[in-house]
Amino acid sequence: MDTASIPSFFRTLLIIILGYYLFKFLARIFAPILIQKAANKVQQKMENEMRKQQQQYTNTQNEKSRVSTEKPKEKKKVGEYIDFEEIE
Repeated sequence: MDTASIPSFFRTLLIIILGYYLFKFLARIFAPILIQKAANKVQQKMENEMRKQQQQYTNTQNEKSRVSTEKPKEKKKVGEYIDFEEIE
């Protein structure tokens, strides 16, 4: 092994270790912020979906009430229904 490669190996190892701890430090700072933003996005999507469903339900109820105010169609009368009993 060359003597020049040993200091460069330790320098590379030191850079990797410092990079790891820097990443860990920055992750502790920015992770809660990113998680909060993601949670807010999900909450906003859920609110929009609920609003759409509420509008659809309201529209359906309005159509039903409009239909119920119209004259109901007269049903065809077929005849009387007679209940028969079995005799033994």
